Amino acid sequence: MHHSTFRRGLSNVCLLLALTLLIPVLPACAQTGPSRYSAMIYDVFDTVITLIGYADSQETFERVFHDMADQFSHYNQLFDNYHAYEGVANLYTLNHEAMNAPVQVDRELFDMLKWCKEKQLTLSEDTVNIAMGAVLSIWHEYREAGIEDLGKAQLPPMHELEAAAQHTSIDDLILDEEALTVYYRDPDLRLDLGAVAKGYTAQLVAERLYESDMPSFILNAGGNVVTGRQPLDGRENWGVGIQDPDGNAQVEVLYLREKSVVTSGDYQRYYVVDGQRYSHLISPETLMPAAWFRSVTVVAEDSGFCDFLSTKLFLMPYEEGRAFVDGLDGVEAYWIMPDLTVRMTEGMKRYARSAGATSMTK
Repeated sequence: MHHSTFRRGLSNVCLLLALTLLIPVLPACAQTGPSRYSAMIYDVFDTVITLIGYADSQETFERVFHDMADQFSHYNQLFDNYHAYEGVANLYTLNHEAMNAPVQVDRELFDMLKWCKEKQLTLSEDTVNIAMGAVLSIWHEYREAGIEDLGKAQLPPMHELEAAAQHTSIDDLILDEEALTVYYRDPDLRLDLGAVAKGYTAQLVAERLYESDMPSFILNAGGNVVTGRQPLDGRENWGVGIQDPDGNAQVEVLYLREKSVVTSGDYQRYYVVDGQRYSHLISPETLMPAAWFRSVTVVAEDSGFCDFLSTKLFLMPYEEGRAFVDGLDGVEAYWIMPDLTVRMTEGMKRYARSAGATSMTK
């Protein structure tokens, strides 16, 4: 069951923007032709999901929105690591049963795991590792305890993290495509899809939106943003704001259409120990939260790929990450450094307001 709120008209969507990493920037427009509608859901993927689009009627928008909400709810169940659902073989099921015998799963979950494993083996060099669940669950436990009682916040013991890290090989994830089964060859292996699940899901939903009666849209899944066809108000592009890591202001606006934008940052999920902030973005190399940047934003066509890359780049030193991105086609990046200075790829400048881009830039 998901909860939603519908809006129609010219006012900007502002409710709960503080919870998002990337904020749609939508100026007022003339009310001609299709109208602009917006709605939110609040209880999937532990975030706020906003859909804004231009539709010929409220009925059309509501039909498209409810289909989108159902899709997010479906994938939230499949990729959920913390809850079981009746009749659903999901990530929780795998992390409790796949070490005993192969578990048959739906094609959608199988394809997601296959996609992650292929990306990891070809691009990640273990920087992004969905097999790090044993390590990440320890950090999750300590982070939740520290948030609940600030006075007792502490770091996980390194020996505990190092022991868990012995069980994080992606090679121990055995996928049988013919049988659609998943098996953990290491009985202590655990998967965690947090680095990619929202972005991967946003891409699947966006592809469905492109084929719907409302292809002019902007979808924001808790900072995983997909911009559809151009807004039907005379502009060429949607505006997507990059948030100041220390507040709710925007440090940049990117003007885009038919692109995805994802930010990984240290200011959303974190806790404080002895006055120091520790984020949820854990380096497989050090087993500690990375501290190279305050945030990294990636623009590309595929939202799942953006999610994967933003995490990878956050865990890499700037020079190394910049060289990596410069070697990829169709990918741009924007780094906010610890001192809040900014660096961006050359290609990002054609989207960035600070470099002269506008909503009318073609």
